[in-house]
Amino acid sequence: MGVNQEHTGPAAAGAPAEPVLLPEPKRLGVLSRLAPEPMKVVLNWGRRYSLWVFNFGLACCAIEFIAASMARHDFIRLGVIPFAPGPRQADLMVVSGTVTDKMAPAVKRLYEQMPEPKYVISFGACSNCGGPYWDSYSVTKGVDQIIPVDVYVPGCPPRPEALLQGILKLQEKIARESLGERYGANGPRPSTAALRSGLVTPPAPGASGVDAG
Repeated sequence: MGVNQEHTGPAAAGAPAEPVLLPEPKRLGVLSRLAPEPMKVVLNWGRRYSLWVFNFGLACCAIEFIAASMARHDFIRLGVIPFAPGPRQADLMVVSGTVTDKMAPAVKRLYEQMPEPKYVISFGACSNCGGPYWDSYSVTKGVDQIIPVDVYVPGCPPRPEALLQGILKLQEKIARESLGERYGANGPRPSTAALRSGLVTPPAPGASGVDAG
């Protein structure tokens, strides 16, 4: 479907038949513009509206996260399920508060325990760039120095509505993404035969595809 078909009309005796191009068939329906990649659309739709969130609260911005999860703002209506049992059951990490150099290894360790695909929201000025404590010897100047961040929410502290907007921005990003583009930089997947033969070299302990900066 979608490919121009051709047929030959009547031609004079001895003259070569000229192809006649048929018009492109019209695609109907709201998903017509998404027809080339329907599976990606379905998977991304499921991911964007079923985000189990893991709150890594380090300071006062964590209180605003709790407020956003309660009945007044209720981000469950956006498809975000708060308070995952742990990082291994979470799709989204919200880092809120001041990240110190002493706490940075724990943030990275918990991020690496999350299954793919995983996302990070940096919530508040302290998590974004160090905030009021940016010039302290013990403060990491932004959580993006240790883990990749998908959405930044500014403010000191941000209002719960700002977190809701950040969640919507993340969902828009998930709807557009292709997992092949997201993880294709690590090279092609090993073949089934290679997996069965045991010839696939496992990654080194502690190695990951994330640039820690």
